[in-house]
Amino acid sequence: MRRCQPFRTPSVVLSACLLNACASTPTGSVVPEQLARIKTVVVIYAENHSFDNLYGLFPGSNGVSRATPEQRTQLDHDGKPLQELVVFGHDGKPDPSFPRLPNQPFRIDAPPVNRPPTQMVPNPTHLFYNNQEQINGGKNNMFASMSAVGGWTMGHYDGSQFRLWQWAREYTLADNFFMGAFGGSYLNHQYLVCACAPRFDNSPPYMRVQLDANGKLQKRPGSPSANSGALQMVSRSGGQVTPDGFSINTTQPAYQPSGVPPAADGPRELANPKGNSRSGGDPDMPLPPQTNTTIGDTLSAKGVSWAWYASAFNRALADGMQDPAAPRKVIYQRAADSPNFQAHHQPFNYFLNYAPGTAARAQHLLDGEAFMQAIETGQLPQVSFYKPSGIHSQHPSSTDVVSGDVHIASVLEKLKASAQWKDMLVIVTYDENGGYWDHVPPPTGPGFADRFGPGSRIPALLIGPYAKKGYIDSTTYDTTSILKFLTRRFDLAPLPGVRTKMGDLSEGLN
Repeated sequence: MRRCQPFRTPSVVLSACLLNACASTPTGSVVPEQLARIKTVVVIYAENHSFDNLYGLFPGSNGVSRATPEQRTQLDHDGKPLQELVVFGHDGKPDPSFPRLPNQPFRIDAPPVNRPPTQMVPNPTHLFYNNQEQINGGKNNMFASMSAVGGWTMGHYDGSQFRLWQWAREYTLADNFFMGAFGGSYLNHQYLVCACAPRFDNSPPYMRVQLDANGKLQKRPGSPSANSGALQMVSRSGGQVTPDGFSINTTQPAYQPSGVPPAADGPRELANPKGNSRSGGDPDMPLPPQTNTTIGDTLSAKGVSWAWYASAFNRALADGMQDPAAPRKVIYQRAADSPNFQAHHQPFNYFLNYAPGTAARAQHLLDGEAFMQAIETGQLPQVSFYKPSGIHSQHPSSTDVVSGDVHIASVLEKLKASAQWKDMLVIVTYDENGGYWDHVPPPTGPGFADRFGPGSRIPALLIGPYAKKGYIDSTTYDTTSILKFLTRRFDLAPLPGVRTKMGDLSEGLN
């Protein structure tokens, strides 16, 4: 029997023995040997790229070359092919710094566009209903017309220049892995931890989406052609809340760090419940604390040690707890010395079980420095989620692609050199497609899909001693497959939102 080692962080010391962390398999159901030999699981969650955008040229994968003419050819709002691809600027008008392009996928880092991956690029629209319309029943031919940046959505890189591409070549690349929910980072982070959409039943009317008779976004009268200007919606930001009260697009947490500062006369740990009055116009209302069961809850119930590690979390928390009149320096800030912390990328911070002052918060919501220290000392918990800060997330317009690629690859190198590597599985994936085109239709039908997703295809890598070497895994997966894997590996109570017919990642393992 191996000796128990304590799980330590700078702020927390937990007895792994007390948490049953030393059991070779959890109690209860028999865990398959293929999974039971994995003792440490690390999930690294990057940002906003479709599979085709980064891996569309990966040899042997279902890449750009396999797209049908219908999938490659983007349509205008009248259903006719676009005359050309036009990139729009922040003003919604054609951006003269980009050439007009043929209506087809194009290389970002090659002529005539010539934007190297070290350069920040436009940020495509990535919202819930936009993504549904872009997919267009699996035809994937409305990406350009349903994005504020127009034809930029059709761009992709030669990923062979990236360090993560080399990890994909050595281990397993999943080329049929889909983002858990339609839309953006906010909802897909929720899907990573609970496979659920938050509720905001008492949201103000201006946060509600406005849909037409067909259930699509209501467009402003006289909206321009996708060859002349970006589409304009009636709903603010595409609508944050569905007509029946589900929160689907970016909404801030009620706890700091949040994009909503504290109330002047309220607790500094909380966001102002009346919203951010400094934002202009309608206040940005925070989401009420959520009570759905998360993967963290089911791991804790089984005595499995885990942590959500967020880079720059401590700095962001201090930033969020300032006097509300003080300027922010960390949260959603792009200054040279700022990590550009994204508050809506911290899903556990939305849940009542992890409210400020709770033991669960202190135990499980930790800073990225604690993650690096745990790697170095060989004391990672059984399950780790690692969230890079904005400057290392690969999110378009927040950072360039290379910075995040180098950062995540360096984390992988540290993990491979650690004492826990021999029993480790690392899952590197993306929260969502970032509004970039992908040609593969998301799966449909009971057990594969529901009203919230899955959305477009994204990259996913399985890395570790038990991952297949040099393998392309075409099993149908989505973000909830990570939850399914953790549930099987640690014999957890299943989360109801996990899609029953999605794979559990085991096909990518030896």
